[in-house]
Amino acid sequence: MQNFIATEYDYDYDFKINNTFNIKYIPDFIFRFNDTGFLDVVDTLERLRFDSLWLSERIGGDAPDPLVAMAMAAARTTRLKVGMSVMVLPGRNPIVLAKELATLDRMSNGRLLPAFGLGVADVHEQQAFGVERTKRAKMFNEALAVVRSCWMDDEVTFHGEFYNYDNLRVNPKPKQQPPDVWLGGIAESELKRVGRLADGWLPSFVTPQDAEAGWKTISTVASEHDREIEDEHFGVLIPYVIGDAPPQLLAGLKARRPDLEDVSVLVPQGWKQLEHTIQQFIDVGASKFVVIPLAEPSSVPEWNSHLEEAATYLLPLEN
Repeated sequence: MQNFIATEYDYDYDFKINNTFNIKYIPDFIFRFNDTGFLDVVDTLERLRFDSLWLSERIGGDAPDPLVAMAMAAARTTRLKVGMSVMVLPGRNPIVLAKELATLDRMSNGRLLPAFGLGVADVHEQQAFGVERTKRAKMFNEALAVVRSCWMDDEVTFHGEFYNYDNLRVNPKPKQQPPDVWLGGIAESELKRVGRLADGWLPSFVTPQDAEAGWKTISTVASEHDREIEDEHFGVLIPYVIGDAPPQLLAGLKARRPDLEDVSVLVPQGWKQLEHTIQQFIDVGASKFVVIPLAEPSSVPEWNSHLEEAATYLLPLEN
């Protein structure tokens, strides 16, 4: 089946698993609104039957804390899933975080979608989490292992460079046994991390050819570690604009992807181009899509109108 998710708007499809539309919010999005505005948009997502709401994390941004916002959204709804895209893992106490997320998963009846990352390459954000850039990857790997153990094992025993625990009992366990963990990234080291540690992959700013090659690498690494990641967990985040892409955006993408002759292929312009791009990813095996409007609505009514339009164009693509 195919799913759609939306964030800062992100929409995310899952084209092979089930016919659901997900919505993901990325930093500084709807979160410039007050609490009432946020909940108004959550109500619209539930009414339109989007599959999920995702929230990113920036200490220095206007977006709300993802744990608090996910809890509010889950309490407000009965079917909308909630996820973070992504929650920074290095710098957090993995035991406390595992309990918080397990509690949210149980109280939402299994509607948590956990996605973790190392954090953005920003000196201020890194300072806020108190983690040196050179130590983030190793700390991430250890913290994720601890979180998984908390969710699955009766007692947690772990000894690493950053975390050490003996016979620690952490309850409650999540409703999902266990929740699938999603990671992103397109660099070789990130692809290998997905293959070793993750249950699903959601890269951003990639071409269908990038995604196809990345998935092959991930599958190979997973096999080398006696793991298997389901084909239905091959996803893509697709940023888009309605209208022309801003020149400053294209300039930034050119700096990020100098290998591409035309970087505009990374950002579909308009609903029809977005549909075409999604089909190209489907053709190489992708099954989940998070679509991200880069020109965010500026008010609750505009957000609701955009969601209505997105539902009209995208929900029929689910099968």
